[in-house]
Amino acid sequence: MHAPVFAGNEKTYVCETIESTFVSSVGAYVDRFERMLVEITGAKHVIATTNGTTALHMALLLAQVAQGELVVTQSLSFVATSNAIAHAGAIPAFVDVEATTLGMSPDALDAFLRHSCERVSGTTRHRESGRRVAACVPMHAFGFPCRIEEIAAICSDWGIALVEDAAEALGSRRAARHCGTTGQLGTLSFNGNKLCTTGGGGAIMTNDAEIARRAKHLTTTAKLAHRWRFAHDEVGYNFRLPNLNAALGCAQLERLDAFLAFKRDLAARYREAFDAAGIAFLTEPLQTRANYWLCSILLADEAERDFCLEVTNDAGVMTRPVWQPLHTLPMFEVHPRGPLPVTEDIAARLVNIPSGVRGEGSA
Repeated sequence: MHAPVFAGNEKTYVCETIESTFVSSVGAYVDRFERMLVEITGAKHVIATTNGTTALHMALLLAQVAQGELVVTQSLSFVATSNAIAHAGAIPAFVDVEATTLGMSPDALDAFLRHSCERVSGTTRHRESGRRVAACVPMHAFGFPCRIEEIAAICSDWGIALVEDAAEALGSRRAARHCGTTGQLGTLSFNGNKLCTTGGGGAIMTNDAEIARRAKHLTTTAKLAHRWRFAHDEVGYNFRLPNLNAALGCAQLERLDAFLAFKRDLAARYREAFDAAGIAFLTEPLQTRANYWLCSILLADEAERDFCLEVTNDAGVMTRPVWQPLHTLPMFEVHPRGPLPVTEDIAARLVNIPSGVRGEGSA
């Protein structure tokens, strides 16, 4: 579906890291990786972590999400989104996506808050459970930017922290703004199947200097700086990205523009072919520039989707359905949710097709 391409300085940088002996969470490549992401995304601060799930987990804690509180998210997402919410001790509440972006629908978010929640003493509470609604986590699915400005306005009106899951959206922008930089915090993933990879890695983005300082402190076991003492001032997390992984990531980020150009060209060729065949190919929404991390088609119904999956995989062409909607998984099926008609329709018809960088784009 999306194999990594190592055709740049990956081996050179990784070997330099090995020779330096700084292969763990301290090293020059970690700092360089973070600086490169600041330049790419426009976020004032970036803190690298071990993976996208730990980045989102930490971002929720930094947003003051507490045990037993609700976090509104979308059901059409990879399970890591809800897992991170659960790791933070919170409970996901699901709202619908929109067909044009595959991201959270601002209308569905607004309807859920109006119908199921209320303002109580300066906080937003879920009427049925009485739990505080602490945060909202929209996800930029397959690198397509969602209508984040409208979501941000709703969150502001209701006093809810906005944490963007931009795991799949490196290089994607809405207007001139990089995905993950509108909310108080945003997160990225650099898993092996992402546009750029560190093997396993993630990042937290924020424009708040104090949040960034605390993120770095908590992800480094809350250790106080000292030449030899092991002093820690609170319960921390061993979430910092190793220098070895960051070295790989720096070489990958050097190729980001070439990767993006190839992916957009691939999407254009797919779109032309599927338009000719009368099959819907998902394209970037208006006023956005998507990275087309995974290219997708929408078929007529579930039966046609399953037939496509069977025929292509039998022929050795890897295709996949979209993730099983999170509200249908056993650990999340009892959690609050609004109506999810678009989520269920998309889940029954969408197929992801091979989307990796190949040919001239990998040179």
